[in-house]
Amino acid sequence: MRKNFLYIIGVILILSISGCAKRGSPSGGAKDSLPPVLIRAVPSLNTTFFDEEKITLYFDEYIKLKDIISQFITSPPLEPNQYKISPESTVSKKIEIEFLDSLKPNITYTLNFGSAIEDFNEANPLTFFSYTFSTGAVIDSLYLEGTVKDAYEIETDPNISVHLYPIDSSFRDSTIFKNKPFYVANTLDSVYFKLQNISEGTYEMIAIQDVGKNYLFDQNIDKIGFFEDPVKLPGDTLRFPVLFKEIQNFNWTRPQFVNDHHIVFGYYGDPSAREIKLVSEVPKDFKYLITKHTEKDSLDFWFSGIKKIDSLVFKLSGKDSMIQKIVKPVRPTLDSLEIKFSHSGVIDFLDTLSLKSSLPITSINNEFIKILDLDSLLVPFKSILNKNKNEIFLDFEKTPNNSYYIKILPNAAVDFWGDTNDTIQSKLTTKKIEDYGVIILSVETDGDFNYFIELLDKKGETVRKKMKNENNRYSFNHLTPGNYGFRLVKDLNNNQKWDTGNYLKKIQPEDVFYMDGEIVLRANWDQNEVFIVQ
Repeated sequence: MRKNFLYIIGVILILSISGCAKRGSPSGGAKDSLPPVLIRAVPSLNTTFFDEEKITLYFDEYIKLKDIISQFITSPPLEPNQYKISPESTVSKKIEIEFLDSLKPNITYTLNFGSAIEDFNEANPLTFFSYTFSTGAVIDSLYLEGTVKDAYEIETDPNISVHLYPIDSSFRDSTIFKNKPFYVANTLDSVYFKLQNISEGTYEMIAIQDVGKNYLFDQNIDKIGFFEDPVKLPGDTLRFPVLFKEIQNFNWTRPQFVNDHHIVFGYYGDPSAREIKLVSEVPKDFKYLITKHTEKDSLDFWFSGIKKIDSLVFKLSGKDSMIQKIVKPVRPTLDSLEIKFSHSGVIDFLDTLSLKSSLPITSINNEFIKILDLDSLLVPFKSILNKNKNEIFLDFEKTPNNSYYIKILPNAAVDFWGDTNDTIQSKLTTKKIEDYGVIILSVETDGDFNYFIELLDKKGETVRKKMKNENNRYSFNHLTPGNYGFRLVKDLNNNQKWDTGNYLKKIQPEDVFYMDGEIVLRANWDQNEVFIVQ
């Protein structure tokens, strides 16, 4: 009996093992997480008296090149037509760099591949790989590293180019606009940079967001960061440039004909000191009005008194002289006066209701504007036309848990051509006090300086703004529950706005600080916060 029992147990074990074997599958081992390894370079790394026409790099596995155009950086810079890299789109165990033009004598070159080299199977990148050689007797070994930071935004863009220019008899402030740098590095996908293999000397250092990828500072499109003092090597090892966008050099774009009463003059830069002068002969009853577009960098030229237009000739004040522009009717766009409410449904206590107009307004008549509360009582208000003549603010006191009925009758607003609005109406409600939260902020600064505070929503948009007071304590009342942050701007010239810098004038932008972390505000809650600025 015992023998039979052992026999049965043995059969069960064999079947169990067999079943387990059938259910199992062969293991492929651990996933490859290692980047490719360089096993040989011809010529070898750090070769001196380099006079070859080609470099070949051999790796231990099949590799591919990804984003090589943006990742590959040469220092000093080489033009794309001075070299060729292969393979471009196929896989291989080697990379070849062929020089199509002669190199400068007695120079240390560094070829930075960034993270362009990946293994073929798992796409593991070989990050920060570089190949260095010298056309002279020595390999320069000095370096300079650091991180870049945006002067105004909380996040800093990647792919920032960092340049060094030898300060010698030929260097001018205009050099960065006209000549390529002698040494260059790039932050690639990070904010960190390292300039390597630099020779001893004194240098001008800048960081730019090289939009045109031409190694030149294009003032109208690139952000820039610079230092008042030059870099001295050996000596300096760390630098932290702050990037900002300059106010663009002023320039007019081509005027755009909209219709028989509207022409748009686009521009770059600051138009405040510029003039638009009509030189064409016009009827005696001709009149015009110039306003600034609220969303685009352009000036709206509104006019009346001309029934048919063949062309209009203008003179525009440029940088040093007046330039002439001829505007002809092309594909006219019809428009008419439209007025819309800025709010719908709900309005907060501290918000101001406004009427936004599609055309410039010249007069307001409050007799044709009615505001009634929940009890149908008339609510007193003030109407204010903004400087750009396209928005009417209706200022009235709002109370909690109330409703307001607003009716705008014809003749409430009259536009530049004497036309008036159609009847529009809206019903708005206010929330209960308990539906809001309060943030009480204390600011601690390292030193006494002028500033202003901005409360930001989760999108980074400014919700409230407060100027510096004596006790550095600020209350932000009637806030909708949500996530908030704070930004402090050093307002050194007390003009209540952030001022950018200028490279040629050697002006740095005003300092901007962001409070660490995010504030989560709940309804019917007072939240105390401390903003330490150092």
